[in-house]
Amino acid sequence: MKLLVSACLLGVPCRYDGRAKPDGRVLALLARHECVPVCPEQLGGLPTPRPPAERRGGTVVTAESADVTEQYRRGAEAALALARLYGCQAAVLKERSPSCGRGTIHDGGFSGGLTAGDGVTAELLEAAGIPVYGESRAEELAADLSEK
Repeated sequence: MKLLVSACLLGVPCRYDGRAKPDGRVLALLARHECVPVCPEQLGGLPTPRPPAERRGGTVVTAESADVTEQYRRGAEAALALARLYGCQAAVLKERSPSCGRGTIHDGGFSGGLTAGDGVTAELLEAAGIPVYGESRAEELAADLSEK
């Protein structure tokens, strides 16, 4: 199976702080599945490193109050295009991210608080019928895939 995966979870230093966030559970998927790495924020034209951003309703803003919603939307659309191009059947994305988070994201207050919701890319992928899993659910996805 082909999976769209947040590049930072595979060890690519593309996070807002210029670092990677490799996750062993996600790296284990590489042994059995083809993974297509993406960083929607970079695909949307944002640099690395970049100011931290959080989602506030329908917008994404930086800690300095700059509106980066358009870059996040562009990145989400590019990630969806890659998922379709490569035939990805699911995605494993970085939890709590304003682009990749699924189910829970930072609350927009830049205080570490969380709220229910999805990142821009996770929301678009789900709407397109591509199931999205956070890295903490990578083992669950692997088990589901082995049963098929």
